[in-house]
Amino acid sequence: MIYQRTIAKEVSITGIGIHSGKKVTLKMYPSDADTGVVFKRTDIPSAQAIKADARNVGPTRNNTTLGEGADAIHTVEHLLSALYGLGIDNVYCEMDGPEVPIMDGSSASFVFVLKETGVENLNKTKKFMVITEPVEVEHNGTFARIEPSKNLIIDSTIVFAHPTINTQKEIFEFSCENYIQEISRARTFGMLRDVDMLKRMGLAKGGSLDNAIVLDDYKVINQDGLRFRDEFVRHKILDTIGDVSLLGYELAGKITTYKSGHYLHNVLCRKVLDTPSCFEIVSASSLTQEVREAHRLPQFISVTN
Repeated sequence: MIYQRTIAKEVSITGIGIHSGKKVTLKMYPSDADTGVVFKRTDIPSAQAIKADARNVGPTRNNTTLGEGADAIHTVEHLLSALYGLGIDNVYCEMDGPEVPIMDGSSASFVFVLKETGVENLNKTKKFMVITEPVEVEHNGTFARIEPSKNLIIDSTIVFAHPTINTQKEIFEFSCENYIQEISRARTFGMLRDVDMLKRMGLAKGGSLDNAIVLDDYKVINQDGLRFRDEFVRHKILDTIGDVSLLGYELAGKITTYKSGHYLHNVLCRKVLDTPSCFEIVSASSLTQEVREAHRLPQFISVTN
């Protein structure tokens, strides 16, 4: 049986926001079963807590934002991806700034901190969203589809007119260990030629070679190069996991994306939630042993009961 999880104790992380450029401290606290992931701004006295839910997503330009206006929570996707990757269902997050710290541009720093903090099993069984019929959305030549599958599988294709990227395709079958080893270290990326434009739009103010892969017109300019040959599409999978975690459940379904982004991921999630005939919510105890094994944490992560 797979139980719901939270973190074993309070933990704090400080860094800068990749878009805001502002220093922020993120504090995470253990939460009870069925709480979900909840964010709250502590730098704004009147700010309301915002649950990580696809229906609470606001702007999706270059990141996923929860809420709108002055007390919104920006760039949540990497942290949400790490939480999903470790099967952590319930955590309360406080932030003294507008944006989740970008760390090194991947979710690996969050995975490391959460692994060191420890994971606690709660006395309640996980629930899974099992996809029973396909749902697809399209936008300007891009698409995202979810269809029945016995486990979470992500089939992602990206296309960039750059000699280092071109077309990359990866099929990833989820397990906690696979996520940690194959996806969590993949960093966000951007083009050097776009930096000035992004900054004029109020974005990428905190971006640097320390927290993103940066490409000039011909190559990667980071001194240490790439972590994976296809790091770009692996990061797209990382983002996709963070975005679809906003459905509120762990998933049994195959997601296929082509040139997708945060906007399309959220449109897909909302369409799923608006189509109750396309899914069932089931207890983890009723799933196959294969799925339960996929969500088992590796032995090097401490788990308390």
